[in-house]
Amino acid sequence: MNRISRRQFGKAAAAAAALAGASLPKFSFGQTPPHPVPRTFPRDFVWGCATAAYQIEGGANEGGRGPSIWDTFSHTPGKTYNGDTGDVADNSYHLYKEDVRLLKNLGVRGYRMSISWSRIFPEGKGQPNPAGLDYYNRVIDELLANNITPYITLFHWDLPQALPGGWQSRDTPHAYADYAAFIARHLSDRVHHFMTTNEFTCFTDIGYREGRFAPGLKLPDGEANQVRHHGILAHGLGVLAIRANAKGAVQVGLAENAKVFVPVIEDDTNIEAARRATRVENAPFLTALMEGKYPDIYLEQQGANAPKVESGDMQAIGSPLDFVGLNIYDPDYVRADGSARGYIIEQRQTSYPRMASSWLYLGPEALYWGVRNVCDLWHPKGIYITENGCSADDVLTPEGRIEDTERVMFLRNYLTHLHRAVAEGYPVKAYFLWSLLDNFEWADGYSKRFGIHYVDFATEKRTPKLSAEWYKQVIARNAVV
Repeated sequence: MNRISRRQFGKAAAAAAALAGASLPKFSFGQTPPHPVPRTFPRDFVWGCATAAYQIEGGANEGGRGPSIWDTFSHTPGKTYNGDTGDVADNSYHLYKEDVRLLKNLGVRGYRMSISWSRIFPEGKGQPNPAGLDYYNRVIDELLANNITPYITLFHWDLPQALPGGWQSRDTPHAYADYAAFIARHLSDRVHHFMTTNEFTCFTDIGYREGRFAPGLKLPDGEANQVRHHGILAHGLGVLAIRANAKGAVQVGLAENAKVFVPVIEDDTNIEAARRATRVENAPFLTALMEGKYPDIYLEQQGANAPKVESGDMQAIGSPLDFVGLNIYDPDYVRADGSARGYIIEQRQTSYPRMASSWLYLGPEALYWGVRNVCDLWHPKGIYITENGCSADDVLTPEGRIEDTERVMFLRNYLTHLHRAVAEGYPVKAYFLWSLLDNFEWADGYSKRFGIHYVDFATEKRTPKLSAEWYKQVIARNAVV
C-alpha cells in the first residue's frame, strides 16, 4: 500500500470534490430545477382499466342468467369473508352506463371486461340466452359510442354450475370452445380483441387443489393435474374457435398470472437464473402454451401424476397467439446456484413490505422482469399488461375524498419499471389497471378494495379516489407522473 501524507490526501480530496461539483448543475435555494425527462410511452400505447363479470355485474338472477360455481361457492357458509356474494356486487348490470362514464372521464382507450358464460349459456351449453347476449351488446355499443375499445375475456372463473364435473371433465373444454365460437360469431363485428381465459392457477389449483376458490375441492395431485390440462386445453380450443368463427380480423391471446422472477443482482448469471425459473415454474401453464408441450422437467417431476394427454391436445394448446396478457402484481427473487435447476427462490423476510392483501408483496421490478423474461424466452408478438394494481385500506373522509396515496405510490413505481421495458424495446402494447371499481374480491368478499373508484356497497355510489385523479393525468400525458 502506498503511503501518502495528510497534506497530499487533503489536496487529492479537494481536487476530486471540485471535479465532481463542476459536473453538477448549481441551484440556489428556492430555485426550481429543470424538469426531468418524462417517462413517456409510445403514441399508440393503450391505457385502460379492467374488471370481471362476477365481481361487478350483480343481476345474478336476472336476464335469464344461470348460476355459476361462484354463486354456489359464495352461498356456502364459511367460504367467503362475512358470507359475501356477488349477487349484487357493483350492480354494473344496471349501472353500466355510469361505469362507462367513469372510463370516459379517465380518458382510457381500452376497457378489459369479461363475459359471464352462464349469462350466455345458462346450462353451460345447448340453448343460448338471447337476453344475456343483448346485455353485452348494449355494453359494447355504449363503450364504442364513447370511443372506448372493448377487450373481452371469455372466462374469468365463473364456470356454469350446470356443466357436469366442471373442469374435472374433458367435456368442459369442448363446451367452452362452443361458447367461444358463439361469442366470436355474434360480437366480432365490433370486438376485435379476445382473451380466452384468466389466470389458470386460480381456477385450477386454488379451486381444485387447495379448495380456497370455487368449487372448493382438494383433489389429489393426479386429478388436479388433469384439471390443469383441461384448463389449458380449453384455451387452445378457444383460440381455434374464435379464429374460425370471427367475422373479420381479430387479435387473440389470454390473461395469465405467470410467476415473475427477479434476479437478486442484475448480472448475467442471475439474469439467466430468473429466465430459467420463469420457464420451469410456469411449466404446466404458460410454458406449455408457448412451447406446445410440457417441459420434460415437469413431466419427470409429476411422474405417474402427469396429466393424460390425447392426440391433438398439445397442437391446440400451442396455437400461436397475437399477444400474451400478463397479470402482474408481485415477484419472487431468485439467485443462481449450483443445483440441477440452476436457481434458488429466495425466502421473504417477515419484514418484507406488502399491501392490504396478505399475498400482495410490494415489488415494482416485477413489471419489468415479468415482461422481459417472457419476451426473452418466447418472443411473443405483443405484450399486454392485463392486470396490475393493489388493495389498500381506503377510507372515505368527512369531505368525501379517498386519499389513497399508497396506491398512487404503488402504481407510480410499477409503471416506472414498465417504462423501462418499453424503453428497452420490449413489445408492450397496453396496460389495464386493476381495477376500475372496488368490487367482490372473491373469497375476500368486500373486505379488500382494489378500485380507483370507491364504491359504497349500500348505495352503489361511485367516488373517484386520488388514484383516479393520478391515473387520469398519466393517460393525458401518456407518461408516468
